[in-house]
Amino acid sequence: MPFLGQDWRSPGWSWIKTEDGWKRCESWSRDLERETNPRTISHSIILNSDDEEIFSNEEQEYTSKKRKKDHFRNDTDTQCFYREKWIYVHKESTRERHGYCTLGEAFNRLDFSSAIQDIRRFTYVVKLLQLIAKSQLTSLSGVAQKNYFNILDKIVRKVLDDHQNPRLIKDLLQDLSSTLCILIRGVGKSVLVGNINIWICRLETILHWQQQLQNLQVTKVNDGLTLSDLPLHMLNNILYRLSDGWDIVTLGQVTPTLSMLSEDRHLWKKLCQYHFAEKQFCRHLILSEKGHVEWKLMYFALQKHYPPREQYGDTLHFCRHCSILFWKDSGHPCTATDPDSCFMPVSPQHFIDLFKF
Repeated sequence: MPFLGQDWRSPGWSWIKTEDGWKRCESWSRDLERETNPRTISHSIILNSDDEEIFSNEEQEYTSKKRKKDHFRNDTDTQCFYREKWIYVHKESTRERHGYCTLGEAFNRLDFSSAIQDIRRFTYVVKLLQLIAKSQLTSLSGVAQKNYFNILDKIVRKVLDDHQNPRLIKDLLQDLSSTLCILIRGVGKSVLVGNINIWICRLETILHWQQQLQNLQVTKVNDGLTLSDLPLHMLNNILYRLSDGWDIVTLGQVTPTLSMLSEDRHLWKKLCQYHFAEKQFCRHLILSEKGHVEWKLMYFALQKHYPPREQYGDTLHFCRHCSILFWKDSGHPCTATDPDSCFMPVSPQHFIDLFKF
């Protein structure tokens, strides 16, 4: 008998009738084949030094077996999909609508799995996942957790295949692993949806992803033009189009010519003016021995105190008339006479704030 309900466990389970009642069918052989290369994680990463004495060898073996069993039951390959790519954001009950919209529900409905394949939305989705990892991970439902880690798995695979944006994913995984370590250590003190063994398995997976990204090597292409073949004005134009200081530093390590161009004071001045206000310059002014402003040092100093300006190719939009969150190219059933005037772009932080109660 197929189970088709959309609850926290996941849809599509198969059930059989036994003398003791209905029981769920589990394809253990398929799961065991997938775990041919099991990964282990040291308890010292998760537990404090005072807690390590609690686990004896037998308890560790039992915990490991139970962890795998719970991981099989919570297979993240399944993902919940919806036909509509928009969601009505309501924070309280009305005559027409009862209940409220949660962050997990929005995360399930807005098709982030397809959005990561669009180069315009990739950075936006990664930033959103990073904000959720820092502060909102415990607010996700079971299905939203599955979708979150399923999307994260696709992102890591994409980066490993095309070698683009590895630094963004490394920062995301670092924040996520730090949050999980804190939550697992404080289990019982914080609300953690799901079995603790499932979260430990997820932490093992994250550490495995980090190792893969650490070993990532970009293949060198010998055919065709290289950056060294371009004239100086074109190389300078490329540097001026970068909006991230770390990208400029990284590009400056490619050739001696780019290293010289990346130290241009005017380049770093333009970058500071793009991201920060003049009032912020005065509070963190850094001068050289000759009295010149050290714009490069100022940029990284300001970055520690103020959030840089966010730049995305495409974002989610919010309709103020309908209170609907949607991707602009997908649209939504708007009833306003002039819909475009009601639309406003939604930054990742604004997306999180929409679902704070």
